[in-house]
Amino acid sequence: MKKTQTGFTLIELAIVLVIIGLLLGGVLKGQELINSAKVKNMANDFRNIQVYVYSYQDKFRALPGDDKAAENHVGASANGNGDGVIAGAWNAGSGESFNFWQHIRLAGLATGSTVTTDDTYTPTNAEGGRVGIQSASTPSIANLKGSYVVCSNGVLGKFAKELDTAMDDGNTATGTMMTATSVDGTTAATAVTNLTDPPTIDDSTKYTVCMAF
Repeated sequence: MKKTQTGFTLIELAIVLVIIGLLLGGVLKGQELINSAKVKNMANDFRNIQVYVYSYQDKFRALPGDDKAAENHVGASANGNGDGVIAGAWNAGSGESFNFWQHIRLAGLATGSTVTTDDTYTPTNAEGGRVGIQSASTPSIANLKGSYVVCSNGVLGKFAKELDTAMDDGNTATGTMMTATSVDGTTAATAVTNLTDPPTIDDSTKYTVCMAF
């Protein structure tokens, strides 16, 4: 009895390969869109905090966090000392830079918890890293000039480079936006650059990005 062998024809194999290619292309494109959205969200963090500072100043003639009448102005749980400085490191767990978030949220400028003991009180970026602000008098990254500094940590190197290209001069070691391995608010960190060959910044390593204004 003659047996009939069955299998895929060349046309069927070609169709399968095309489908696989489309699926892979869709996955890669989807990941690209996700990454692009993350960078945009991180960029908005830096922009929005500047708006919060200036809007609060316009409304109350004081700095959020530093406002010595914040209890009366917005019902905050603590006042600042009113010396014109947002005291403390950007990632501090108390003090004016920490109370900054309660002041702007109670003022209706930003969303988020106003209870300082909540786990969600301190804001995070699209990668889950901490976001914060401090006055430039507190050490951040060496040669980063401005009155205030906004920092965001846990940022992948590839995102740090995209942020600097979109918001500054494209060099993560110069300008108003810089990238460092870590920024603790105690000792000025050293910026790393993405313009060397090979790049000093590794795409898959996480860094702290700070922007002065």
